[in-house]
Amino acid sequence: MAVSRAATVEGAFRTFIQERAAATPRRDLDAPVRAGTGLSAREARRLFEAQLESRVLDLLARELKNDGQSYYTIGSAGHEGNAAVAAALGPDDWAFLHYRSGAFWCARSGAEPGTGRARQYAGDGAFDVLLGLCAAADEPIAGGRHKVFGSHALHIPPQTSTIASQLPKAVGFAVALDRRARLLGVREHRISMVSFGDASANHSVAVGALNTARWAAYQNVPAPVLFVCEDNGIGISTHTPSGWIAHTWSQQPDLAYFAGDGLDLPSAWDAAQAAVAFVRERRRPAFLHLRTVRLLGHAGSDVEQLYHSDGEIAATEAQDPLLASAALLLDGGWATAEEILTLYASIRARLGAQAREAIRRPKITTREQVVAPLFQHDPATIASAVPVAAPEARLAAFGKLPERDERPRHLAHHINRALLDLLLARPEMILFGEDVAKKGGVYHVTTDLTAKAGVGRVFNTLLDETSILGLAIGAGHAGLLPFPEIQYLAYLANAVDQLRGEAASMQFFSQGQFRNPMVVRVAGLAYQRGFGGHFHNDNGIGQLREIPGLLVGCPARGDDAARMLRTLATAALVHGRTTVFLEPIALYMTKDLHADGDGGWLARYPEPHTSIAVGEVGVTDEGTGGTLDLVIATYANGLWMALRAARRATQQGGRVRVIDLRWLLPLPHDALEVHTREAGRLLVVDECRRHSGVADEICAEMAARVPGAQIQAITAPDTFIPLAAAANLVLVQEAEIESAIRALLPQGRSGRVPEMHP
Repeated sequence: MAVSRAATVEGAFRTFIQERAAATPRRDLDAPVRAGTGLSAREARRLFEAQLESRVLDLLARELKNDGQSYYTIGSAGHEGNAAVAAALGPDDWAFLHYRSGAFWCARSGAEPGTGRARQYAGDGAFDVLLGLCAAADEPIAGGRHKVFGSHALHIPPQTSTIASQLPKAVGFAVALDRRARLLGVREHRISMVSFGDASANHSVAVGALNTARWAAYQNVPAPVLFVCEDNGIGISTHTPSGWIAHTWSQQPDLAYFAGDGLDLPSAWDAAQAAVAFVRERRRPAFLHLRTVRLLGHAGSDVEQLYHSDGEIAATEAQDPLLASAALLLDGGWATAEEILTLYASIRARLGAQAREAIRRPKITTREQVVAPLFQHDPATIASAVPVAAPEARLAAFGKLPERDERPRHLAHHINRALLDLLLARPEMILFGEDVAKKGGVYHVTTDLTAKAGVGRVFNTLLDETSILGLAIGAGHAGLLPFPEIQYLAYLANAVDQLRGEAASMQFFSQGQFRNPMVVRVAGLAYQRGFGGHFHNDNGIGQLREIPGLLVGCPARGDDAARMLRTLATAALVHGRTTVFLEPIALYMTKDLHADGDGGWLARYPEPHTSIAVGEVGVTDEGTGGTLDLVIATYANGLWMALRAARRATQQGGRVRVIDLRWLLPLPHDALEVHTREAGRLLVVDECRRHSGVADEICAEMAARVPGAQIQAITAPDTFIPLAAAANLVLVQEAEIESAIRALLPQGRSGRVPEMHP
């Protein structure tokens, strides 16, 4: 059915041209294409060609799909008016596109052979799309991993089948532009543009992004972002209520509203020109509402007749914007029927030949090719590139150099020092989140950073985790080094797709051409005393560990925290990596280890150039004897408990080695294997829930690497954490760890092995 409708639409276009009477030819192509518009005939002809090129790409995608050669058929037919938006923007403006922005792509990449090609794009935009449709390995942006509209040269980050998730980062980029200009002392003229459909406009992510832009504008914070809603009135088979978009967004405070008819090229052009000019000059957000239609169904696999009658489909096809654009040129005398038909035939022939070539291009053939963009990491480079500020700048900020302060300090204090050190060393670094500025964070970890680095670099955001992470993605695109804070681990779930679907996937879908450098600070894990419940005591990290390419560090001690922060910041700077720093709340202020007043959990501030390599573990031995009896692998609160339990359990003999994993993604299996081989016994103490931690992977990996090793694990059960003392019923306890150690030591082999949590 989809193929027959495509043939019907194409046939209707040819018939329309052949039967339309042409006006007297005119050649003054710089004149307005019709009275009352700013669109010249010359530009209208160029944009019409981009519209035709986009339509042919849609038709070829379906034809190739029928032959088993194409893998993506969500097209742009009916949305070709967005070519006018591309023309209104400058070549340096960034565009965050959705999947129906084909004509925008063709217009920006240079649809007209020999003229008008964007100066910064050396490729062939249409051929690149065909390569993507056929999953060709030499497609220049995603390398055959997906069909996307994307180009680093054109400032179009690659997007796939996104549903509004591109809006937060478009807002973030816009907000970051003028902030970066002030920080670095440069002028800024660029704006951010993001396109989406009317159905996606209802998504909470879209509403949040629009709200964030308005929130900024209300406070006179520059937010030059243009929201372009391409309103075709339907999402797959669900209709948008008539007038809903205008009703919802035309009267919003702090959001300028512009409307244009995307089915009429001059109307779309004039509206886009006005909207872009407003955003660029005023540095405020605007909403451009373009009326469009959706032709050929949602995608090639969509049988539209299941929810639309033939009459409804035909009525929609009669509104084809290509018919309107052709009529505009024919009626004004700007083109003849023969010229248009010849142009269409030439595009059909040219792209058809390119499609046949795209089919022949090689595909990805190895696992290594697929994952290559995800794991860019050079430990030697990172170790040598840790940013360090000039001594005089550090002395002025700290009062005295912290590494010379002999007084040991706790975890929160070291994180604060390390963050200030990084702010001093990298002028493009910004730190933001809920309550991080004057208050210094809920746990005062960021105390005084605003005073010392300035309100432009350490600032509060609105209470919306999606917008916080979107700001981070956009800031990274703008050339800043963002350190967003998520106030509690459980609240990350509200916005984790900004990490999974956007930030961490960007290098994958751009082969590293686009990067999302950031260090996401997350206060988390459990064991808070006198405060808690499942939102503030959360012991599940599965949502982080399933994200490909993400780097996750989790310190237990203050000196480790400072050095690990430097590693993550440098990985973001050098490789553009998206990283997470999981901070154990219960250890923020911990001072003692084995006895009250011993100061065993305090540490001195490490030299500012030092770091801890990814995969490097912490090693502490307890007990006596030449033979290593047991290795304990753990992290964060588990480390504190395991060290205490190991000392008590070895008082009667035996030697236990406690390994601080430090890195939770990827896990340090190579380092752990060495110690497991030496001992032959491994106890994994994982404070997280049984199915949302690291124990499963560690046990499986060590069992495969060290056959015959005795391996056990202690985890928390799969439950949310209650308030008060009841929390201890479902959290790993020291007594469990000590009992397991005693059972695993040689003298305890005959004793009963304690029951572990399932």
